[in-house]
Amino acid sequence: MKSLLRTFLPMSALALALGSTAHAQETPSVNVATDPSFVPFEMMDQETGEMIGFDMDIINEVADRAGFEVNLTTMEFSGIIPAVQTGSQEIAIAGTTITEERAEVVDFSDPYYDSGLRIIVRDDNDSVETLEDLEGLSVATKIGSTSYDFLQQELGDDADITPYPGTADMYMALLGRNVDAVLYDAPNVGYFSKTRGEGRTKVVGPLYEGQQYGIVFHKGSEWVEPTNKALAAMKEDGTYDEIYTKWFGEAPSASEE
Repeated sequence: MKSLLRTFLPMSALALALGSTAHAQETPSVNVATDPSFVPFEMMDQETGEMIGFDMDIINEVADRAGFEVNLTTMEFSGIIPAVQTGSQEIAIAGTTITEERAEVVDFSDPYYDSGLRIIVRDDNDSVETLEDLEGLSVATKIGSTSYDFLQQELGDDADITPYPGTADMYMALLGRNVDAVLYDAPNVGYFSKTRGEGRTKVVGPLYEGQQYGIVFHKGSEWVEPTNKALAAMKEDGTYDEIYTKWFGEAPSASEE
């Protein structure tokens, strides 16, 4: 009898361990990359050390509904598409514009944010109103962004175009008078002008290059369809509008969604 008990107990313990492992694997952990400096979409909370922002709220809600846990990694924006393309990151959310070129190497979710490009200058600059006014001037933007591609296409050698690794770098260059203007994503430009740049900068000109942001996936990812279903449900039940209002102050109209 003692021998049977000694045999039975380890088997029971093994069964419990296997059961616990199976339970732990019910919600898979997925590697998700983001850019730590694209406010108000993703930024570091200096008090908690956690990443916060519109994109962070979106991906966490999507993860809850789609059935995965977010294992978040931060990196420079220029490295995000390559990281997803090579598979070191399964998903990325970083205010990433959906383009045909990018869609050749990664998959995108349905669009979750409508954007475009805007010009920001110092408050005492009254000579810049449109893209054409940037000819002959120094213009900052972000490395690897669609705004850099747009500037190269529209201005080329007619302007001194300087790409910076982070948004903070290009805005500090503007305030420090190292560049005359910045061209970048409209929500980020507007947010900076109303916060750290208030009274020192202004947004000018029209919205250029209507764009849509998408969540980025490794090619063939199993999470594309669940994510699209989650995004659709969030818009349907009002959760998307709640998150949008939290970060931008006003929910988009039905036509903008």
